[in-house]
Amino acid sequence: MTARRLRFTAPRTVEVESVADPVPESDEVRVRTTVSAISSGTERLVYRGEAPTDLPADPALESLDGDLSFPLSYGYAAVGEVDAVGEDVDPDWRGRRAFAFEPHASAFTASPDELQPVPDGVTDAQAALFPTVETAVNFLMDGNPRIGERVGVFGQGMIGLATAALLADSSIAELATVDACPTRRERSERIGADRSLPPGADAVERLREGDPPGRDLTYELSGAPDALDDAIAATGYDGRVVVGSWYGTKSAELDLGRSFHRDRIAVESSQVSTIEPALRGRWSLERRREVAWERLTGLDLDPILTHRIPFAEAADAYELLEERPEEAVGVLLTY
Repeated sequence: MTARRLRFTAPRTVEVESVADPVPESDEVRVRTTVSAISSGTERLVYRGEAPTDLPADPALESLDGDLSFPLSYGYAAVGEVDAVGEDVDPDWRGRRAFAFEPHASAFTASPDELQPVPDGVTDAQAALFPTVETAVNFLMDGNPRIGERVGVFGQGMIGLATAALLADSSIAELATVDACPTRRERSERIGADRSLPPGADAVERLREGDPPGRDLTYELSGAPDALDDAIAATGYDGRVVVGSWYGTKSAELDLGRSFHRDRIAVESSQVSTIEPALRGRWSLERRREVAWERLTGLDLDPILTHRIPFAEAADAYELLEERPEEAVGVLLTY
């Protein structure tokens, strides 16, 4: 048998190639993929050729070795069923559904320690959004939204919508989001935002409404460097800005010469590979992942999952995300 895997071969070029069917080692299992989710943020940087090639693909994931130069395999949201086990693996693994941080491919091998069994009651499509929800959980842990606070979120893609959904379910007083696409703003309000605004000076002014003025907490999740300046401007005295976007090779030009300095605004990066240092005494990746699975089961995912595209047509999926962002938010590849 042969398997298929996706390769990024040049800017805006992906290929689905045939490879030998993977055979598990004695301590591994083989998983036949049913769906995998495209990361519309990080993967689009890779697809465009805007990811820095001097960085490792992801030092936290063994499945992503090497750097981000072409050609490469990428992706980290695969769901499937175990169909073969090595001689040293518990045979009860056979037939289990599992999630893995693996590149897009029709089959892959991994040790059981690298897999997460999909809980009963969670569909394969839902499970493919596990990294999205785990990232959103991490944003809330890093931002620490407090009861009664006014919160803003710039960017309503997959990550932004999932973060908005978790925030809407918290004890904050008001949630306002910002996105350039009208359909995404509509989805944002459907998922729980009190209001969703188009970007620009008017959005910043409206986010500064209140007493005291400005957001207590603002997330920048749009992936657009220019949005960071607006996120800072929308934040009030002693407020916090959490930057979850990865801009790749693009730089952000900031105006820090006005109220930023006197307003004592804190700007912090947030990335899901690690737990915030202040929380590591009681929190581990395993504990956070338990929370993410539990939150995943309670989310309305319809506003986030917009398209399912056969793996053989993966090139069309990336073109769709690039050319029609008003239509496409979350795209699943089906096998």
